[in-house]
Amino acid sequence: MISNFVSELKWRGMVHDAMPGTEEHLLTGMQSAYVGIDPTANSLHIGHLVSVMMLRHFQLAGHKPYALIGGATGMIGDPSGKSAERNLLDETTLRLNQESIKEQLSRFLDFDSQAENSAVLVNNYDWMKDFTFLDFIRDVGKHITVNYMMAKESVRKRLSPDEKEGMSFTEFTYQLVQGYDFLYLFQNYNCTLQMGGSDQWGNITTGTELIRRIGGGKGYALTCPLITKADGTKFGKTEGGNIWLDAHRTSPYKFYQYWLNTSDEDAEKYIKIFTFLSKDEIDNLIIEHSRTPHFRILQKRLAEEISILVHSREEFEKALIASSILFGNSTSADLMGLDENTFLDIFEGVPKAEILRSELDNGLDMIAALAAKTGFLGSNGEARRELKQNSISVNKEKVKEDYLISEADLINDKYVLLQRGKKNYFILVLK
Repeated sequence: MISNFVSELKWRGMVHDAMPGTEEHLLTGMQSAYVGIDPTANSLHIGHLVSVMMLRHFQLAGHKPYALIGGATGMIGDPSGKSAERNLLDETTLRLNQESIKEQLSRFLDFDSQAENSAVLVNNYDWMKDFTFLDFIRDVGKHITVNYMMAKESVRKRLSPDEKEGMSFTEFTYQLVQGYDFLYLFQNYNCTLQMGGSDQWGNITTGTELIRRIGGGKGYALTCPLITKADGTKFGKTEGGNIWLDAHRTSPYKFYQYWLNTSDEDAEKYIKIFTFLSKDEIDNLIIEHSRTPHFRILQKRLAEEISILVHSREEFEKALIASSILFGNSTSADLMGLDENTFLDIFEGVPKAEILRSELDNGLDMIAALAAKTGFLGSNGEARRELKQNSISVNKEKVKEDYLISEADLINDKYVLLQRGKKNYFILVLK
């Protein structure tokens, strides 16, 4: 059963440009489409997610999705939207990255079912590696004029007088290599549609031109808008860099917090793009949110849906508990249940002091922990006053002056969290 894929993307705000006839072509029966994915890291980041969501919607609509890992193009570098050339990677690194990326894609796409429209992963290095330079310029290059290539916006930007770096021949040929990918998939997999971000339009249409001139067929193009943030800052970036799908690069807690902290305007846009909730569900959430915006209903549902999709329900629930440690009522047990990365993410920027593990052999007294050994509080006298006023906690539990910190208090066998009042934290780090 084929449903209207383009119509689904349109109401979600996921269509920037579509070649005339694309929607009608997709309604004639099951078709194949692909998205190219840059394998220059061993993880996708959330900037990749729009294209991945497009592939998932494509599969849900009854069509067959292809995820193309750009092993060959990753060795060149795409000039689209870039002001400088990227670092080139070797084949071994690219293959390792491909395996990691496939594992992440499998959370969105069904690669394993026996269904006719099960997803397929391909790598353009497999068909480009044996192509000689002479073969390429004879069989592909002669069909596209330099004038055609120069007219592409991605090329014109890099060749403007204001661009100091200029553009190497390697990057100039990128659109031919990507265009050949589309031709190859068209000829070998009957792939008739290429999708990507709006900055890829020039490269994609070069592929449709090669299909017309060499393949004697018809290729289609569909792009989604580049995702922006209402405040003008870059989507998917924080002070620490990209928001990755790999839990080791970006913890599920930080991932959850990124979506939770989106503005109302962005949340209304993102919940359509980054979830599979129906139009009715989303419309109702938007109405509910507008009535009580301080409850941040949209942000909470968005963060929940995308966290479960990328990580798991279990990791989402852990992120909720982690969030409550700073912003709600949490217990010592909640704190002890955190993994080290999440603990450090939650208390990022909190002052620390190192102490020797041997200090805990006979128990570390609270005056030493608060002042003499750490400098958390200014003096022993201040430490005693705060303890008498019942304002000091160890790992979220109130303590008195006679409390001794022991190895039983260690979080991840390494950390102790001290707290004065509600918001003043300090971490003891054992060495």
